[in-house]
Amino acid sequence: MKVPVYNMGREKIATIELNKDIFEGEVKKNLLHLAQVAHQKNCRQGTASTKRRGEVSGGGRKPWSQKGTGRARVGSIRSPLWVGGGVSFGPKPRSFEYRLPRKVKKIALKSSLREKLKKQSLLILNKVEVKEGKTKEMAKFLDTFSIQGKCLLIVDKWDEKVRRSSSNLKKFSLSLASIVSAYDILSHPYVFLTKDSLSILEGRLKDE
Repeated sequence: MKVPVYNMGREKIATIELNKDIFEGEVKKNLLHLAQVAHQKNCRQGTASTKRRGEVSGGGRKPWSQKGTGRARVGSIRSPLWVGGGVSFGPKPRSFEYRLPRKVKKIALKSSLREKLKKQSLLILNKVEVKEGKTKEMAKFLDTFSIQGKCLLIVDKWDEKVRRSSSNLKKFSLSLASIVSAYDILSHPYVFLTKDSLSILEGRLKDE
């Protein structure tokens, strides 16, 4: 499959052949869902905590006599029935880590790229270069491509000027081709790939 290669001025300067094993084929919707769930679970801190009756302060003696007061029997003010008492079955710190098998991650990443390509929202750039590292340079680039929603730019290596020029754009994200995930791609309506980052992705996803 051949796709056009653009420069930052939206001029078509070449075409490139995409690896059909990666960019052509079935989009595994179920694995895309798993990748999204895994990401969201791994973002959870799991720090919610409540005190059980054995951890609440006070309650060292019986509040009143067992009989004779006309009141209900109570053994401790730390009872979950009391305001300020312990909590029954409350949350405790825990890990929500959800690991996907390596092969599942790989297929999910392939499917996310195929999905974007089918929707014509995956664009290949020759290179990304800014002269001064100012926000207006990256904003001009997005305006040239008529990008209105969230956008992801995948690069092969960090460039300080590119990072600085995009840091103030709320709907613009940067990621490295070596670490980008299926969730990163799915969560952005528009995805840009440089030629160098495309080579890295193809290296990550090639059949072993």
